[in-house]
Amino acid sequence: MINAKALVSDGKGNTSLKTVKVAAPGLGEVQVKVIAAGLCHTDWDSIQHWNKSFIVGHEGAGIVSAVGEGVSNIAVGDHVILNWAIPCGECFQCLEGNVHICEVNSPVCGCDLAGHAHAEATTCEDAPLERSFHLGTLCEYTVVKEQAVVKIDKSVPFASAAIVGCGVMTGWGSVVNAANVKAGASVCVIGCGGVGLNAIQGAAQSGAYPIIAIDINQDRIDQAKTYGATHGIIAQKDDKDFVQVKREVHALTNNRGADYAFECTAIPALGSAPLTLIRSAGTAVQVSGIEQRIDFDCELFEWDKIYINPLYGQCNPQRDFPRLLALYANGQLKLDELVTQTYTLETVTQGLEDMLAGKNAKGVVMIQQP
Repeated sequence: MINAKALVSDGKGNTSLKTVKVAAPGLGEVQVKVIAAGLCHTDWDSIQHWNKSFIVGHEGAGIVSAVGEGVSNIAVGDHVILNWAIPCGECFQCLEGNVHICEVNSPVCGCDLAGHAHAEATTCEDAPLERSFHLGTLCEYTVVKEQAVVKIDKSVPFASAAIVGCGVMTGWGSVVNAANVKAGASVCVIGCGGVGLNAIQGAAQSGAYPIIAIDINQDRIDQAKTYGATHGIIAQKDDKDFVQVKREVHALTNNRGADYAFECTAIPALGSAPLTLIRSAGTAVQVSGIEQRIDFDCELFEWDKIYINPLYGQCNPQRDFPRLLALYANGQLKLDELVTQTYTLETVTQGLEDMLAGKNAKGVVMIQQP
């Protein structure tokens, strides 16, 4: 057993820093020394609403510290990115190629989101403690299935690597994998936070034009242009039907509407906004994971419009993480620049507050030294 510091939530809005015990990995598992963990809105939601105790965090990168029996592709000392959509490789969806919605391990299967490693892997005060999304990255060590890690080159900074496993993948993958945006297509991205910036990066790499960034904050519009946006539109908070935004989008798209529009705000009132901005037979993509009930005006679907809600950018971690890091290596994908502020386990609360205030593209918690 290893003693480790961890951010633990009661799932009722409260967190505390505790010492937990982390076991050696079992069959098919690896133990990871977590170096960096990204902060995501989903972390905040889980803290508020899960109604049970667990270790927070689902974005992370670190160093393999031990491997269990049967592990063949990962070795002690390897640098890895942690992946929360863990494929089993054998269920119907995995065999169909939809490893991100694995029927055994994925959040969509109805299984417990808090973890699939053996129940005794982490304990606190002699009781088993669950881990957020199988990982619980806001902890000095974690034990996960071998399929939950992807080996990376040791030259990649841990802070930059950590954010690939959710925020980067979700935005980029929604454009490249889910929507399959083609060169010359017109794209709108609603919301220019961390996920939206990565949707913009994916659109730019796909050859889209124009790429229209939409936000209520001019600074975010300016930042989006450094990530590949070609135009920017300031939305007004009281224009929830996007009347003015639609007018400006039409002016930039031959008075037709965009080919694609991506919602990246997680604001339920904007769940139907991408439908407003696309042309007939265009595609609207709800990227941010809105889970609240939304009432749609069916007229927004006229005519032949498509609305999709992909999970995690349809991530295949063994395929997509190397693709993203190859783009990063040749200068086509900004990762270092996305990390606009770092925190410690002792200052996570400030990091969450800064995230909610929109101060960062991505905040990262530096858990410990390599």
